[in-house]
Amino acid sequence: MINPFFKNNGPFKLIDLLKELKINQIEKINNSFINDIKDLENSKINEITFFHSKKYKSVANNTKASFCLTTENLKDELPNNCKPIIVDNVLVSTSIIAAKFYPDSIDDGFDDEVQEISKTKYNSSVKYGKNVLINESTIIGSNCSIGHNTIIEKNVSIDDNCSIGSNSIIRNALIKKNVRILDNCIIGKHGFGFFPSNKFNVRYPHIGIVLIEENCEIGCGSTIDRGSMSNTHIGKNTYLDNQIHIAHNVKIGENSIIAGQVGIAGSSVIGSNVRIGGQAGISGHLKIGNNVEIAGGSGVIKDIPDNSKVMGYPAKNIREFLKDNK
Repeated sequence: MINPFFKNNGPFKLIDLLKELKINQIEKINNSFINDIKDLENSKINEITFFHSKKYKSVANNTKASFCLTTENLKDELPNNCKPIIVDNVLVSTSIIAAKFYPDSIDDGFDDEVQEISKTKYNSSVKYGKNVLINESTIIGSNCSIGHNTIIEKNVSIDDNCSIGSNSIIRNALIKKNVRILDNCIIGKHGFGFFPSNKFNVRYPHIGIVLIEENCEIGCGSTIDRGSMSNTHIGKNTYLDNQIHIAHNVKIGENSIIAGQVGIAGSSVIGSNVRIGGQAGISGHLKIGNNVEIAGGSGVIKDIPDNSKVMGYPAKNIREFLKDNK
């Protein structure tokens, strides 16, 4: 399970999951039990996954899942060990099945079990300001501090030597050693995932977490959404400036530096040793290589290979950009 906090209500019989989708397609294996739903890369035997875009063809070719929600056009990309389940809308079907396994992952209301830190076991072991609220189940390591008016909700583990600023909210997060989260940050909230409808927009379950590795700094006013079907991951020694938004499922490598007001859309993967200038925007489901430099104000709408320097909109090689804008 990618999120150690949400309870998995499985296993379920495959036939029961198919009923949830209102389909009757697979014969002879309807009594199979499905233990979990995961993305293509992390799925295992007796689990179900989803495959909705050719962009993930290489990952689909190697999935270990036993079953996959997909389309007629994509089914032949799956390995023999993974049986396709053909659906009209892969992401909607995935949402329905994920909600079956993890019903607590849909809504994102406040934690009504938090209490003043002075009334918890961390009263004397954590340095804290005024009006700090935490959940009794929260894990906080040694030599940590928490600023005024901050709320650390359930499903959070904070390792040693961490500093949490004032007016921040943290949930569904694993924070490793020596991390600094500055003031006014929101970490681990539900991402911007829903299916639009004229009558009622359907929320997409977010069963992942935010994982912040050692020696990172998260600047003031930044928001990091938890993952939907995988985790949002900030690599070691990566520094985020103020007012940055990291969307669900984004992966950022080690030793990267991201300047203020950058936005990274969902499921993009950023390599290590990457430098991103202020107010740059990166579209979703992209791959940015290692040692890449993206100039401030750029708009990235396609993959960028290792060791590139780009700028402009759409972002292009910096030499081409300067030549075109003499």
